[in-house]
Amino acid sequence: MRLAFMGTPEFAVPSLDALVAAGHEVVAVYTQPPRPANRGKKLTPSAVQQRAVELGLPVRSPLTLRNAEAQAEFAALKLDVAVVAAYGLILPQAVLDAPKFGCLNVHGSLLPRWRGAAPVQRAILAGDRTTGVMVMQMEAGLDTGPVRATTEIEIGSKTTGELTAELAELGAELMVIVLQDMAAHPAIAQSGEGITYAAKIDKAETRLDFLQPAEVVERQIRAFNPAPGAWFEYEGERYRILEAKVIPAPPAHPGEVLDDCLTIACGTDSISPSLIQRAGKPAMPTADLLRGKPIVQGTILA
Repeated sequence: MRLAFMGTPEFAVPSLDALVAAGHEVVAVYTQPPRPANRGKKLTPSAVQQRAVELGLPVRSPLTLRNAEAQAEFAALKLDVAVVAAYGLILPQAVLDAPKFGCLNVHGSLLPRWRGAAPVQRAILAGDRTTGVMVMQMEAGLDTGPVRATTEIEIGSKTTGELTAELAELGAELMVIVLQDMAAHPAIAQSGEGITYAAKIDKAETRLDFLQPAEVVERQIRAFNPAPGAWFEYEGERYRILEAKVIPAPPAHPGEVLDDCLTIACGTDSISPSLIQRAGKPAMPTADLLRGKPIVQGTILA
């Protein structure tokens, strides 16, 4: 098929690779413009742009698709279909309607659960047992379009980073299957029940709340790994916990350090961090951190 690909983060790269490997004619790659990144705030191309350049594909980075000029340029491509994966711009109706078969989206949840910006994080935070990836026929509403194909997986103890990588690969495979035979994958309307919204993660949510049960705190740690990281403050400095396990414990003051291994009391039970990161430092095993910066038993963390 003659198509355009529209995506920005690392999640979208496997889909781009799969489309090229399947022999589709990718005539344009749309992605967000370069953004400041890392400590030097140097303008950095998106993961999709970097991969598109490696593949020799033409890249477009409009700030908006709402103006007539951008829409005319898109329509002039005369596409069979547009494939979208975490692009980051709202597609107006003129763009949705331009390709012969419309726009297909790779979405990382089991719609209608977790429509919106942060479906993987929200599924982990909520304690969902399963999640998945879907190929959705896009329409003007927020992730409201009919679904053409679904793959469901167990969440288990996966972090957002691990789960996102798995869903990205599965979504890429699913999109190729749908494009091979769209008639065999008709668009089926989403259920009107079980709708939830995956709001963008607010920075305030990333601060660990030790008043919560340990299992909730542990989910918070997994949901914000690798970024932005779930954190607590000690002596005016932020510590990001990247990995931890739940440890049964008798009642104690929430946030209290229970031993010399940094076991931390929660609303019920406790957590035992195994990987931690001080501000401006690399992540390291908790035992290594404590050798250089002890946090003594009885300390109350917040």
